[in-house]
Amino acid sequence: MDKETKLIRYDRIRTQLNELLDKTTDPPAQMATIAALLYHKFDYYFWCGFYRLLDDDLVVGPYQGPLACQVLAKNKGVCWEAVKSGKTVIVPDIRKFPNHIACDQRVLSEIVVPVRDKNGVIVAVLDVDSDKPAQFDESDAAGLQGIVELLKR
Repeated sequence: MDKETKLIRYDRIRTQLNELLDKTTDPPAQMATIAALLYHKFDYYFWCGFYRLLDDDLVVGPYQGPLACQVLAKNKGVCWEAVKSGKTVIVPDIRKFPNHIACDQRVLSEIVVPVRDKNGVIVAVLDVDSDKPAQFDESDAAGLQGIVELLKR
């Protein structure tokens, strides 16, 4: 999918989610809605979900796709890199990422976006995996960053 098509699709999804997320203020319910909608709208998504920062651990939250790791090893992998840096991390070839956590051996590329609360504190990450290499780019980053902003409401 080309970058322009991705951006248009993310914009449509954000508009749809803006309305859907008004139905509840419960973060796990909102995360479940986001994960389900994204997972079913992009054919290159293999896994899509959230890891919540609970008691200094990254614990799996709502997701779509194959079975996930329940708790991610501390300070390892792409999700922790996003938490530590406070920035979106795009990994074109996960096999080349140091200390990668392999919850599913079929994953080949990944993007992780930090989720912040109203005070700017990271409370979770949105993690999206693909079973194909180099599936994520800056258009995915921009689209997903706009979507996680909806959780601040």
